[in-house]
Amino acid sequence: MNDLLIDAFEFCRLKERREGGLAVADLPRLAQESVDGEGSIRWVLQGGTGKHGHPRLELSVTADVKLICQRCLSAFTFDIDSSSVLVLAPDEKSADEIDAQLEDEDVEVIVGSHSFDVRQVIEDEALLAIPLSPRHETCTAGPAVVNAPPVPEKESPFAVLKNLKK
Repeated sequence: MNDLLIDAFEFCRLKERREGGLAVADLPRLAQESVDGEGSIRWVLQGGTGKHGHPRLELSVTADVKLICQRCLSAFTFDIDSSSVLVLAPDEKSADEIDAQLEDEDVEVIVGSHSFDVRQVIEDEALLAIPLSPRHETCTAGPAVVNAPPVPEKESPFAVLKNLKK
């Protein structure tokens, strides 16, 4: 557990690399999004510096997570394969300045620390990879719903009253 708490700036300066696995059940927000909390996440974290000399972390996350299809409401396995570049800043003000300087949408500027929780960043990356409305590639229940017989229209209560008047 302590191996997931690092000095982020030192990690980048030394160009360290760590990798490992975490159970989905050990990541509360991700477990809440999944159907059963089963599965695991493989991750790789590489430290270094960017072209402007800022410390940066490169994170790769892969996993298979069971989600609920929002079209047919059945469970399916969603493959997460995501990577990101995180540039570290010492504080919020510096983070805003670095972000404006880089002007790169593919790079996220975050506040680093000497007690940086890697588990949090891994969970964030996995959550960001999950679509807002997860669906099967080809939903088996989708066509059955579309081809369902039409529901007969109910007669308007006013039309019934009009017929009674006659």
